[in-house]
Amino acid sequence: MIKLIPIIPENFKMDGGACFGVVPKSIWSKHVSSDENNMVRMSSRCLLVDTGERKILIDTGLGNKQSEKYYNYYHLFDRKGLKKALSEYGYKPEDITDVILTHLHFDHVGGAVNWDEDGRTPVAAFPNATYYCSKAQWDSANMPNPREKGAYFPENYVSLFEEGRLELVHDEGPFSENIYLEIKSGHTKGQLIPIIDFKGRKVVYMADFIPFVFNVPLAYVPSFDIDPVQSMEEKEEFLNRTVNEDYILFFEHDFDYECCSLEQTPKGVRAKEVFSLSEI
Repeated sequence: MIKLIPIIPENFKMDGGACFGVVPKSIWSKHVSSDENNMVRMSSRCLLVDTGERKILIDTGLGNKQSEKYYNYYHLFDRKGLKKALSEYGYKPEDITDVILTHLHFDHVGGAVNWDEDGRTPVAAFPNATYYCSKAQWDSANMPNPREKGAYFPENYVSLFEEGRLELVHDEGPFSENIYLEIKSGHTKGQLIPIIDFKGRKVVYMADFIPFVFNVPLAYVPSFDIDPVQSMEEKEEFLNRTVNEDYILFFEHDFDYECCSLEQTPKGVRAKEVFSLSEI
């Protein structure tokens, strides 16, 4: 039977205003707590899909290749790294057969590649894995717009392509027997959103499409998105479809809540129940 295992290499903090866009703190602070510097806690919640034959890891966290000064901007805590996080469930990096990179922003792809012992040579963190990202995202990362430029570090992904380890996904469609890949482009061009068949339900890995439970309402679009209007249009279509089909949303960045179901309300689609994968 397929197993879904949340893997958390670290947690971090980011500005709450940026996380909820035009929604004022007087509203979002009723649901999400922040510190004295307006920072909210966020998770790097990756997901391991173990089908028996394949071990598919979705996203890889921040990694450790940037300077400590850089990481200090994000107030990392509970920092253990992917290798240790996987070992807590009995897995080694060598066990991973596939790595789906939802997109190539630093907090999603940093753990895909490590430095060699010399501290300069990039080495694939998962030596037996094939890596995947969308063609549209690859193009954006290599020719970034000014808004996104600071989110891309070539050392996180270029070597994978040069070594022939990175395959580019051109269109939406099946990835494996249990996983279908949709593409969303409001946050960044070509973000892959995996939809996983699990125990008769569909579990959606939300990545930065809907980072928190409290990003579900249409207006709650993060300031990081390159096209907020497109984000809202994509979200509206997705929520209306998935509430009718009873999908489960699995959150990569929500520190407090791992999953939620949805319901239609007079104010639009909202979270119905919050729970963990282990409760499914």
